[in-house]
Amino acid sequence: MRRLYRFITLFAALPLLAQDFSKVEVKATRVAGTVYMLTGGGGNIGVSVGDDGIVIVDDQYAPLVPKIEAALKTISDKPVRFILNTHYHPDHTGGNEQMGKSAPIVAQENVRKRLEEGTTTMFGPMAAQPKGALPIVTFNDSLTIHLNGEDVRAVHFPNSHTDGDSVIWFTQSNVVHMGDNFFNGWFPVIDLDNGGGVKGMIKTVEKVASMIPADTKVIPGHGPLGDRDSLRKFGEMLKGTSAAIQAALDAGKTVEQMKSEKVLAAWEDWGKGFVKTDRFVELLHRDLSRK
Repeated sequence: MRRLYRFITLFAALPLLAQDFSKVEVKATRVAGTVYMLTGGGGNIGVSVGDDGIVIVDDQYAPLVPKIEAALKTISDKPVRFILNTHYHPDHTGGNEQMGKSAPIVAQENVRKRLEEGTTTMFGPMAAQPKGALPIVTFNDSLTIHLNGEDVRAVHFPNSHTDGDSVIWFTQSNVVHMGDNFFNGWFPVIDLDNGGGVKGMIKTVEKVASMIPADTKVIPGHGPLGDRDSLRKFGEMLKGTSAAIQAALDAGKTVEQMKSEKVLAAWEDWGKGFVKTDRFVELLHRDLSRK
């Protein structure tokens, strides 16, 4: 168990410690309607633009804020009016303190709690964040921002990637931002220490996939722009890998046996992202072994 914790701590710290942010390019891509997606050095950013101003979903890392602002200028000269956080992780909230100086930060209640109090996470110990980085508008179940002729609706899906995840609907544009409930083509990170779990993530993915039309564009937390089919494919992977690990657990196999026997070999292609196949075995083993 200590080995798994050391891995997760190191893994999650590397994106911030090892990145040369001077070389990161923040790019804007048109998605549909009022919505764009910004990619860069952290979680994918969703953007709604129009005459009323800009709504952004997540803000990556603090050193990238000038590049994020420059990318926004290529889309619109309007000011940022609202900042939504899909969850508390620093690759999605690192720009809060700087960007929150000019626009209110909005998030589910547990996001503020984690940021305000600090926590022990799969990213290692996370210190309490300064006042300026905290959401000043919070909600429990759902909240809607009406801007640019767009109903930007945030809905809380508990105990999925974390205990504070929101899925964001850009209703008129037919776009959904999943946050880290969706890693498009990769095994996901699941924050087991702060309310996350694979069963909750499966439930979230299946629920959202059942609610959206076939032509909905789906922004993942990480990976390329997706759609309903790619979201469903991600859900099938979660169900299949969980079933394989559960069967191995029921057979009394250790995590080392699971890795040596390559119980997730059928899903090897998903291990090309942050979380490699053996590490996902460890993550699911820890999750499904919990009481």
